[in-house]
Amino acid sequence: MIKDYSSTIEAIRKGLSDYLISNKNIKAIVLGVSGGMDSAIVAAIAKPVCDKLNIPLIGRSLPIETNKPDENERARNIGIEFCTNFAEHDLTTSYFNMKNLDDLDVNPVDISETKFHKIKFGNMKARIRMIYMYNLAYKNRGIVLSTDNLTEYSLGFSTIMGDWGDFGMIQYLWKSEIYDLAEWICNNELSGNAREALYSCIVCNATDGLGISNTDLDQLLPGWVGSSRDGYKKVDETLQLWSSYHELGDMQKMTIKNSFKDNPVIKRHINSDFKRKWPVTLKRDNILK
Repeated sequence: MIKDYSSTIEAIRKGLSDYLISNKNIKAIVLGVSGGMDSAIVAAIAKPVCDKLNIPLIGRSLPIETNKPDENERARNIGIEFCTNFAEHDLTTSYFNMKNLDDLDVNPVDISETKFHKIKFGNMKARIRMIYMYNLAYKNRGIVLSTDNLTEYSLGFSTIMGDWGDFGMIQYLWKSEIYDLAEWICNNELSGNAREALYSCIVCNATDGLGISNTDLDQLLPGWVGSSRDGYKKVDETLQLWSSYHELGDMQKMTIKNSFKDNPVIKRHINSDFKRKWPVTLKRDNILK
């Protein structure tokens, strides 16, 4: 886990700064602001770098149908406080246009479960948002910042072609570490409305913004009762223990494997392995004989 928050934040900012300086053709940074923890901390970390290099941080809140008023308000406050250029555009009409096209296509597999449809349409929302973000980046000669973290990556908690951006600042940080970093920034770098905007994202219920469930933990840790921050801490501890599995002796391996046999976190980690191997490609040496 992170031992020095200040040096970690400084290293992330230096990484972003070095990348922008070495790629002078990048004229803007585009960030999707959801009202959640990840996009909020990315905005807070990126702002000083963008200000110093005089590169606009373009933030967009893109609600679609199921986004709740409190999510939109948090996104608005983050955008106002940390982005150079911020706007909120409701993409519900675009979503319904795409959804109507879905009804025209024949479904060869009879899948009627409500959960299946929620995930399908949730993926559609994420991809529509990303289309908007990349078009905006193209118009401004910019790049799209990724807001994924190590916990989401380990659990496949993302949409292929709908989440991953061009530059990831927190990709290898656990979600619990992100909460801690955000709290450190609130206490050591911010005040007034900016601090309040970021802090509100720390204490809120984490959601995927897609209407699949009420909170992230409903999907990742069913039956969880408590704060999202505490829930993610438990999820991370489970993943970290599982990742040490291969370093243990045979008896310890068997003990851990049995204890995690029905664990929803580990089941999701195993079942989402295909996302971590995406895209699947045939190697040149295997097809040219």
